[in-house]
Amino acid sequence: MRVVNGKFFVDGAFRGGCVETEGERISLVEVRDASGEGAARTVDSGKTRDHVRNGAQDPAPASAQPAGRGASAAAAEPASSADDLVLDAGGCYVVPGFVDLHFHGAVGSDLCDGTREALDAMARYEASRGVTAICPATMTYPMEVLEPIARVAGAYRPEPDQAALVGINMEGPYISPNKVGAQNPGYVRAASLSEVRRMQELSGGLVKLVDVAPEEEGNLAFIEEASRDVRISLAHTVADYDCARAAFQAGARQMTHLYNAMPGLHHREPGPIAAAAERDDVMVEIIADGVHVHPAMVRLAFKVFGAGRVILISDTMRAVGLGDGIHDLGGQDVDVRGNVATLVRTGALAGSESDLATCLSVAVREMDVPLEDAVRAATENPSRALGIFDERGSLEAGKYADLVVLDEDLAVRQVVVRGRLL
Repeated sequence: MRVVNGKFFVDGAFRGGCVETEGERISLVEVRDASGEGAARTVDSGKTRDHVRNGAQDPAPASAQPAGRGASAAAAEPASSADDLVLDAGGCYVVPGFVDLHFHGAVGSDLCDGTREALDAMARYEASRGVTAICPATMTYPMEVLEPIARVAGAYRPEPDQAALVGINMEGPYISPNKVGAQNPGYVRAASLSEVRRMQELSGGLVKLVDVAPEEEGNLAFIEEASRDVRISLAHTVADYDCARAAFQAGARQMTHLYNAMPGLHHREPGPIAAAAERDDVMVEIIADGVHVHPAMVRLAFKVFGAGRVILISDTMRAVGLGDGIHDLGGQDVDVRGNVATLVRTGALAGSESDLATCLSVAVREMDVPLEDAVRAATENPSRALGIFDERGSLEAGKYADLVVLDEDLAVRQVVVRGRLL
């Protein structure tokens, strides 16, 4: 496949050029310099080699290619992998496939259903929205519920039109009983190395994130030991500054849905957010759906942590794609109205109703986050956090051919998943 005429996101900026794929991988990324004139360079597996094309121009548009090879013809099929296909992205942005490392479900399915059918539905929906790699989150449950989830995930292999399953995020059960949010307080417990190791064994090593409230008894020791094998994220916590600082010193490297389910910033009680801001090796997730966090606080996160340390997440639940009504989340009833989901029992916010593509659009169009920063936060940063940046998260030769074509309004127009045009 050859993608032409778009504005390609390479090295943190949008540039003219083209991308070619062969099979599941990117075979060529060629972009012009920032001025758009003269020299062009080929981006090859993290290394570049400069060469000169006199008066470099975009390749011929799809309309000039053989009949039947344009994007409109291929898009009618479920997934097309013809290597000689030409996709004309004129007037659009071409970005790497999005990576969502924190969401629970979509279109009536949830990771905690523990079935292949649920993963199929979620992965197909996410791919259709440009999310080509997923790391869905469990909820606070006993091990007899979590173990089947790990088994099914370990055996999962995506179909051509589905996102790749690149990890499991254990959002529960090692959280604070005083900050459960939409989790079930009945199953909250102290962090357990044996449980995490069992989940790793059953899933084939898919557990990439474990969320922990560091102030709970024994959890700091758990962080120090477990962080050697998995990434620890502080979550659903009442930890103060000193406790959070100790957790980062022990090996925690992330904060789950920043601002939500944690103490806020205060000039005499700085809290865990300030502790994270002081560490260059800590990344933060944020839900930019326009509901969970005020736009000013989203902008503040990007300003304080920098574009390289913010991860856009969706935190969606099974109700996404189903419309208003009463839906389930972790065994609790959730009332969905528009883009707001609340627990029927308490009225607390219960996850998001905006997928990652929507969150990116909201962050840029309604919150004034620079497009380049938002794209990085939805692609490169989560890939780095999950340890998969050598395979995904940027447009480079040798990486998986996952691309999203966004129009000028940032709506998803085309998605390429592992070299196949959806």
